Amino acid sequence: MRAREFINEQKGEGVLNNVIDALPATYTIPVLKNQDPYLQYRFGVALAGAKGAAQRHKDGVPPMRKDSDFGEDMVIVSYDPNVSEYIDDALKQLGYSTSDKKMIGTPTSDEEPNTNTTSPVASFKGYKTKRTNNG
Repeated sequence: MRAREFINEQKGEGVLNNVIDALPATYTIPVLKNQDPYLQYRFGVALAGAKGAAQRHKDGVPPMRKDSDFGEDMVIVSYDPNVSEYIDDALKQLGYSTSDKKMIGTPTSDEEPNTNTTSPVASFKGYKTKRTNNG
């Protein structure tokens, strides 16, 4: 028996109407192409956050922007003090200019001013014990 004898290809266009009817609240969004994983990720984050948007607005949390500082660009995070030189050299090797890089952080990895840098837990010096003359 040959495969073509028992495998029947579906004829017609796309998904059958009776299958479409069985899908609950199904949407297609043509402007979000599935070839762009970064855009898919950003939309997923926005979709996950949509339910709590009213509370974040009430709390004064800024809304999610369409683009981020990181975007789809190459991002390099390093504690190496010479990383800028290495990036410049790599850019030159590929025929790019050293002005094509842009630092968006700080070299010292500083905390935001409103970040609490002390532990909220008090230090523990142990329990006081009583000494006896017997031992």
